[in-house]
Amino acid sequence: MTETDLRTHAVEIHEQFSDRLDVSVDEIEERLRTLTEEYKVPTSEARRSVVNTYLDEADMDRDEIGGGGNDRVEIADIDSPEEWVDLTAKVVDLWDAQSDAVAQVGLLGDETGTIKFTKWSKSDLQDLTEGQVYDLRNVVTDEYQGRFSVKLNRTTTIEELDEDIEVGEDAAEIEGALVDIQSGSGLIKRCPEEDCTRVLQNGRCSEHGEVEGEFDLRIKGVIDDGNEVHEVIFDRETTEEVTGITLEKAQEMAMDALDTSVVADEMREKTLGRYYHVVGPTFGRYVLADEVTQQTEPADPEATLIKARSI
Repeated sequence: MTETDLRTHAVEIHEQFSDRLDVSVDEIEERLRTLTEEYKVPTSEARRSVVNTYLDEADMDRDEIGGGGNDRVEIADIDSPEEWVDLTAKVVDLWDAQSDAVAQVGLLGDETGTIKFTKWSKSDLQDLTEGQVYDLRNVVTDEYQGRFSVKLNRTTTIEELDEDIEVGEDAAEIEGALVDIQSGSGLIKRCPEEDCTRVLQNGRCSEHGEVEGEFDLRIKGVIDDGNEVHEVIFDRETTEEVTGITLEKAQEMAMDALDTSVVADEMREKTLGRYYHVVGPTFGRYVLADEVTQQTEPADPEATLIKARSI
């Protein structure tokens, strides 16, 4: 980022917060410089981080920010960051938060599609419940690497609605080489409690504590189409299809080796570098593989990545 770019971003952020926070353009510019030059953070992510910091510091009244005049939008209409909007949406899924600063993270949906949401710990908002529909007012749109999300902050208001929403699917169709199988793939255990499918970590469910888990198979993979990479989740059915390893076979392998990691290792051996055509809905950053077809042309994962990054 050039000095001019830094200054431009700093001025824009200052205009957004100058009437609510005692902060100068120089201070904002220095924050951006530290992130981009010292920590090598991409420009868009640096700006996002600084804006989120000031949103948290600015303990604004909802009416001050313009909450009374927000546009009510559908999820598919969200196409720019740093906008204050109102939504009516259903909580489709909740994920494990990876930071103490985050109270809840998951997926919201309406008839037009889905979008990731984050609720900050400092917001002191009520917890959202999976499957419940809410009227959400004064949420902030965000963007990272082309994917949009919304943030629930201390100015957000949440109202439960006695209705249901049929969530539309964001369909995706991708074709490329499977270049990585991520941690959390292979033979896993899920929580057996009703309506809970969380993957256990060291025998514990984040919601229900220590439980006797139920075995399952999945692949959390990365497919490179030559232009960009896509994170894809294969469920048990599609995992068995592409690997030829059934759940029963995976359990036998793990028992013989006294180690579940042998299953993921075998999956890598059978799938990495091969081409797949995948069709399925998108949830957040993931494509859920409903239909998978292996293509005939093999691929070298390293060569594919090199080609993709040279475009």
